[in-house]
Amino acid sequence: MSELRLDKVSVGTLRDASLQVAGGTVTCISGASGSGKSRLLRAVADLEPHEGRVYLDGTEQASRAAHEWRRRVVMIPADSQWWFDDVGAHFAEDARQTLPAALGFPPGVMDWPVSRLSSGERQRLALWRALAMAPEALLLDEPTANLDEDMTAAVEDWLLDEIRRRNLAVLWVAHDQGQIRRVANHHYRISGSQLEFVDGSH
Repeated sequence: MSELRLDKVSVGTLRDASLQVAGGTVTCISGASGSGKSRLLRAVADLEPHEGRVYLDGTEQASRAAHEWRRRVVMIPADSQWWFDDVGAHFAEDARQTLPAALGFPPGVMDWPVSRLSSGERQRLALWRALAMAPEALLLDEPTANLDEDMTAAVEDWLLDEIRRRNLAVLWVAHDQGQIRRVANHHYRISGSQLEFVDGSH
């Protein structure tokens, strides 16, 4: 079972953030806009310089090449990046064929040009693209921010099933308190320069 551990991580104005995320569980991080939530995820993904240490299953981030670490610890930013003109070019063949119905796409979406996608559609496809990489930990930056209520509920249910089935350790940045209650096993809030434990939700 994967375990993600942060040991006194400092990035931006955030100082000495420490927490552990067990495989198959979700730890939500909330905080005011600009408090450093996304920067913390980027530090954990080894995308931003930081102090302190990050471990996955006892392996320290600093002991791995950055590209190797990012295959195991995958971040899905709020604005996903797309490099090719067509959706399907971003996916291996098996992932193109097994796009989950829960994500709400019609047949043929893999043939669409990326330019046709709405922001919410990009978000949902970015989640599947990340899971298709078979990571051990996921870093989710407001993954349902551009979705309506019904699709948010469907994506939450699907994601939680995948997280538990794959035993993924997940850091999930969220601002909606209802969502945090639904998905989080533990909840931390960035307050000033500190990461504060709020509760163990369920």
